[in-house]
Amino acid sequence: MRQVRTLGLLGTGVIGGGWAARALHFGIDVVAADTRPQMEEWLRGAIANAESALARLTFAPLPPKGRLSFTTDLNAMARQVDFIQENIPEQLELKQQVLAEISRHAPADVVIASSTSGLMPSDLQQHMLVPERLLVAHPFNPVYLLPLVELVGGRMTAPAAIEAAAQFYRYIGMHPLRVRREVPGHLTDRLQEALWREILHLVNDDIATTGELDDSIIYGPGLRWAGMGTNLIYHLAGGETGMRHMLRQFGPCLKWPWTKLEAPELTEGLIDKMVAGTQAQAAGRSIRELERLRDDYLVAIQQVLREYDLGAGATLRALEERLYAAAAAEARPRIAALAAVGGAGTRAGPLRLLDTHVRPEWIDYNGHMTDSRYLQVFGDASEALFRYAGIDDAYRRSGRALYTVESHLSYRAEAHLQEKLYVLSRVAEVDDKRIRVLHGLHRARDDALIATAELLYLHVSTPPGKASAMDAQVRSRLAAVQAATG
Repeated sequence: MRQVRTLGLLGTGVIGGGWAARALHFGIDVVAADTRPQMEEWLRGAIANAESALARLTFAPLPPKGRLSFTTDLNAMARQVDFIQENIPEQLELKQQVLAEISRHAPADVVIASSTSGLMPSDLQQHMLVPERLLVAHPFNPVYLLPLVELVGGRMTAPAAIEAAAQFYRYIGMHPLRVRREVPGHLTDRLQEALWREILHLVNDDIATTGELDDSIIYGPGLRWAGMGTNLIYHLAGGETGMRHMLRQFGPCLKWPWTKLEAPELTEGLIDKMVAGTQAQAAGRSIRELERLRDDYLVAIQQVLREYDLGAGATLRALEERLYAAAAAEARPRIAALAAVGGAGTRAGPLRLLDTHVRPEWIDYNGHMTDSRYLQVFGDASEALFRYAGIDDAYRRSGRALYTVESHLSYRAEAHLQEKLYVLSRVAEVDDKRIRVLHGLHRARDDALIATAELLYLHVSTPPGKASAMDAQVRSRLAAVQAATG
């Protein structure tokens, strides 16, 4: 299976728009295909609406944004992409027909993944060429923020296709969950459907309103579910003996007739109750307003969970580690070549550590790059240098780290939206416990210096929180860079 640089979207509704926003944000080009030409404008609006939340999800250095193109020729899309994500309506015969046609145009090493929420991959792949590259990859709305994607193989699906898909989804910051065998509704939707069925019964029987039932989740189990699922929570409920005690004590309750096994009939009366209840909850807010509210709290929750390396926060932390490692890897050959010059006793001048551009989320109310983003860019340049020297996550886990103890920034010129920038850096001083780095931020179009930074870092032993000598090999690498640039 090929490396994914271009994602093809087969269908561009809500789910397709979410896939596009996520992929573009993490540097993947997208070719979106839909038979309805008016969907291009809708798709671009959906991507723009997602930008604000994605911009705040992580401050890790990002690759250049992917490029979006749109076509109404589904087969042309299939011929030019590295991975296809299908998002057409949940109609088995329609999906079978379109997937069969697409499979005759997509190269044999292109994985084709269906976003279906309930259909089984064995049914979808029946009429395809090279059916072993078809799998279900079921995401959750909003796709650009929620990391879960369920991977389900059919009878003919090759393990290599599932592994290739998992690698791609991890690359764009998702948590691929492999479903052991195909079952209608996969895993999560079956759990959601059970809760949804009970909601419909409770509303239909006038026991509760939609708002009261939502309150019963968001003020209670919903808070727990963000970081721990039902099984682990019930394990805690059992006390010191855990799940065994929990099942023995509360297991008999499962025989009580609390819940319904079948959904109630969707009468016009029940539909009216559901509509009236949710309109009251919306309180006049538009769908776009509610989407932004949802996105804001989803970003905040994931950032909190990141601190605890838990749930979606663990996925976010892994994504950030990949982004920092990728940025450092890109700079490593340049640093190593310069360090070799310094080791030979020659001064080569400043080192180009980082290339970036001014992103929309970096702009303040004056239309210029905002103050805090300058420090972020300089910090990213330092991070690339330190990772070259060996100060990475493994080094920090060993109980050693560099702490910033002083920073001096000077602003000289403006940086505008989409302006291409680069950072030139020098190691001015290094000893057993300290390193002083000088950065200059330049505009690429005219090489103008637009900001400078002087940053002093102290090497610390983290458990006692005291200054300590850095690793000898780390210091040697930094000293070689100092000799070449200082």
